[in-house]
Amino acid sequence: MSYFKSLQPKSTTKVSQRNLNSRENTTKDDSLARKRMIAQQRKSLPISSVEKRIVEEVRKHDILIIVGETGSGKTTHLGPSKKVYSAISGVIKVPPEICISGVDLLMKRLREKGVVHLKDWKGIKNAFDGGYSTSLAETYFCFPSLPSVKKSRTGYLKCSDVPLLFRNYLHSSLETKIHILFCSHVKQHISSELPQFLFNGGLCRDGKVIGITQPRRVAAITVAKRVAEECGVELGQKVGYSIRFDDTTSRSTRIKYMTDGLLLREALLDPFLSRYSVLIVDEAHERTIHTDVLLSLLKNVQKARLQSGSAKHLENSKANNNHAMINQENNGQDFLIKPCQNTKFPPLKLIIMSASLDARGFSEYYGGARAVHIQGRQYNADILYTHHAEPDYLEATLITIFQIHLEEGPGDILVFLTGQEEIESVERLIQERIQQLPERNRKLVAVPIFSSLPSEQQMQAFRPAPSGVRKVILATNIAETSITIPGIKYVIDPGLVKARSYNPRTGMESLIIVPTSKAQALQRSGRAGREGPGKCYRLYPESEFAKLSDSTVPEIKRCNLSNVILQLKALGVDDIIGFDFMEKPSRVAIVKSLEQLFLLGALTDDYKLSKPVGHQMSQLPLDPIYAKALILASEFSCLEEMLITVAMLSAESIFYSPREKLEEARDAKKCFSSLEGDHITLVSVYRSSAEFLEKSKMAGSKDKTAERSLGKWCRDNFINCRSLRHARDIHRQIRGHIEQMGLRVASCGDDVLHFRRCLAASFFLNAALRQPDGSYKALASSQTVQIHPSSVLFQSKPECIIFNELVRTNHSYIRNITRIDPLWLAELAPQYYATQS
Repeated sequence: MSYFKSLQPKSTTKVSQRNLNSRENTTKDDSLARKRMIAQQRKSLPISSVEKRIVEEVRKHDILIIVGETGSGKTTHLGPSKKVYSAISGVIKVPPEICISGVDLLMKRLREKGVVHLKDWKGIKNAFDGGYSTSLAETYFCFPSLPSVKKSRTGYLKCSDVPLLFRNYLHSSLETKIHILFCSHVKQHISSELPQFLFNGGLCRDGKVIGITQPRRVAAITVAKRVAEECGVELGQKVGYSIRFDDTTSRSTRIKYMTDGLLLREALLDPFLSRYSVLIVDEAHERTIHTDVLLSLLKNVQKARLQSGSAKHLENSKANNNHAMINQENNGQDFLIKPCQNTKFPPLKLIIMSASLDARGFSEYYGGARAVHIQGRQYNADILYTHHAEPDYLEATLITIFQIHLEEGPGDILVFLTGQEEIESVERLIQERIQQLPERNRKLVAVPIFSSLPSEQQMQAFRPAPSGVRKVILATNIAETSITIPGIKYVIDPGLVKARSYNPRTGMESLIIVPTSKAQALQRSGRAGREGPGKCYRLYPESEFAKLSDSTVPEIKRCNLSNVILQLKALGVDDIIGFDFMEKPSRVAIVKSLEQLFLLGALTDDYKLSKPVGHQMSQLPLDPIYAKALILASEFSCLEEMLITVAMLSAESIFYSPREKLEEARDAKKCFSSLEGDHITLVSVYRSSAEFLEKSKMAGSKDKTAERSLGKWCRDNFINCRSLRHARDIHRQIRGHIEQMGLRVASCGDDVLHFRRCLAASFFLNAALRQPDGSYKALASSQTVQIHPSSVLFQSKPECIIFNELVRTNHSYIRNITRIDPLWLAELAPQYYATQS
C-alpha cells in the first residue's frame, strides 16, 4: 500500500484564493514593453478619478492598521486568473464569496434579494447589512461601465480588479480617526498597491519617502521588484529595496521596501526618521523582535513629530542624534524623542498591516483604534492527516512529493522544511529519485527558497515552470505569510519549524526544531488553493494538531535581547525595563542581556553606552558579540581573519554532506581543516575560493565564466556555493563599515595564535571545558553539551574550547569551535573569570 493511502481527508477548511503572477516568460524587450503597458493602463483605470480625494484624506490622519490573513494581497505576487472581473466588495462589504467572480455574481445575489439594478441603493443597503450606500453610489459613478471592466491584458490585476476597493472608506475614516484597524480574511494587494496610492496622491512631495518594512529580506526584495514593474521603472529608481548587505535605493527612490531591522538602524542616525512621510509596517502578525521594538519606537516618533509643531515639512537635510533629546516621562513607562529648539517636523503617517493579528491588542496599544476587516476570495482546501506520527519526516516528505506527482492532477507543490540544510538535502534527493522514474514521469523540478538565498535565485520560485512540468517549492516558514508563490495547489506540512530559544537564567540561546502552532498550521494550509480547490497534507495525526499551541510565542519573549537593547541604548533609552514594549519581555531576560552587554564592554557601570566601544558596537549591523570581536581583532592585528570569520558565520551551512556521499564529503573537508578548529577552517575555505577565483580571472576568464568555474570548484569540494557567495557579499559590506569607523584592517598571516587569542577574548561567554566522560560543560551556564559531529574537532576533543552556536535536538550540540588555552580566559576576560575557580 502506498504512503498516501494512509492519509485520510478530514475537515474541509475555507482558505483564501489568490490571483497569481502572469506565467509569461518574456524576453527583455517584451518585459520593457509590458512595463510601459502596465504604466499606461494604470493611468486609464477608473479608480484614478478618486485618488486625489483619497490621498487628501490620508494626509489628515496619522495611523492606519490593516489586519488580514495571508492571501489578501499584502505581498507581491498577485497575478491573473482566467475569469476575474472588477469587484466592489471592499466598498460595499459584501460576503467574501461575492469577491470571487465580481459583478456577475454580485448581480446574481442582488437579484435573489429583489435588487434588479445597481442604482437601487436602498435595496442594496437593505440586502447587505453594514453596506455603505454612499460609497456604493460613488463607486458606480466612477465605474459607469463596471460590469464590462475585466482583467488587464498584461495579466496584472489593478486597483479596480481586486476586492481592495476600500480606499474611499479608508481615507474618510482617517479624516476622523487617529488610529484605524483594517482587518481582512485574506490579503488584498495591499503591499504593492497601497504605496502607489499614496505616491500618486503626492505623499512623496518635498523629497519625502514612503517606507514599507518587512520582517524578511525575501519579501522586501520580491515586493519591491513587483511594484517597480507595475510602475514601469527600473528597480532602484522610483522604487527600491534596502536590506542588510544589499541596497538598491538611490536619491530618486520614493517607495522604499526594507527589513524592519534596517529601519531600526536608520533611527540611530535619524531619530525622527525625517526622510519618511509614511511608514508601513507589514506582516506585523509575525511578531519578530525587530517588529515589536519598531512599533514601540514609531509610536514615540509620531508623538515627537506631532509635538514639534505644525510645520508642513523639515528641510531635507542630514539628521543626526544632535537633533534630538530623549525625555523620560511617566516614571519610565514611556519615552519621548523631543526636537531641539526651532526644529519642526511634519506628522508621520503610520500604517500597520498583518495577516492574523489580534486587533484588540493593537487597538488598545494605539489608544482605541478601530478595526476594519477586508473580505477576500476563498476556495476550499482539503486537510489530510497521517494515521500515525512519522519517525522520519524527511523521508515521508519525499514519498508524499512523488505520490502527488504521480497520482494527482496538475498544480505545483509547496513543501515546508525547517532550514537550508534540510532544503538542500531534499533537493538533491529529489533530483536523484527523478532519474529512477520512467522518462515520461520526470517532469518535476525542485526549487529552493530561504532567506539567505541570493535574490536572483529566490526569484526562480516565482517564475513559471516549462509547460507540462510540475514545480515543487522547498521553503522555510518564509512562505507561510511573507510571500505568495504562483501556481501552488498542494502543500506538504511536516508540522515543524526551527525557532530560537533563550534561557535567560543561563544566558544561553539555541536553535531548536519545534512543532508549529495552530496559527502557523492554518497559514500553511491556506497556501493551498489560491487559484482553486487545493490540498494540504499534514504529516502528523489529527490528534497531534489538537495538542498544538494556539499561536506562536512572540520572539521578544524567547530570544536574547542584547542586540535590541544595544540599539535602544544608542537611541538614548535609559530605562529599558520601563520601555513601552507592545508586549514586555521578562525582567530576568532584560537584566541578563544588560549584564552580557556590560561584560562585552558596551555599557558602563551605570549601564550607559560606553565610549568608544559601545558606540562602535551599535554602529555595526551585527550581533553584539560579533561586533565586539571585530573591534578586538583590530587590537590583535587579525581583523582580516575576523572579518572573514564573521562573514562565514553569518552565512548558513558552508559545507554540505549528501547522505550517499558522506565519505567523499569528509575527505574534501580535510583539505581545508585546521587542527585548531572550525573558525580557521572557514578562513581557509574563504581564502582558497578567493585564490581560485583570482586565478580564473588572471587566466583570461570573464567574470561570469569565472563564477561558473567557482561553482564547479564548490561542487567538487562539497561547499555550498550559494552560502559562499553570500559570505563574500557580507564581507564586502562589513569591511565598508569597519573602514568608515577608522579601524585598521590587518592580517595575522599564518600566525594563528593571535587569532585564537582574539577568539577567546571575543567569545569568552561561550567557553566550555572537557569533562572526564568526554562531554563538555559550558562555563557560563554549567550546561552539559557535546561537540557537533560536523566539527573538525569532533574526534580530538581538546581540553578547552570556545563555540558560536548551540543546537538542541536529542542532545545539546555546540558548533563552530576553536581550541583555546583555559588560562587565556582569566587573562583576556578578567571581568568574568577572575573570580571563578
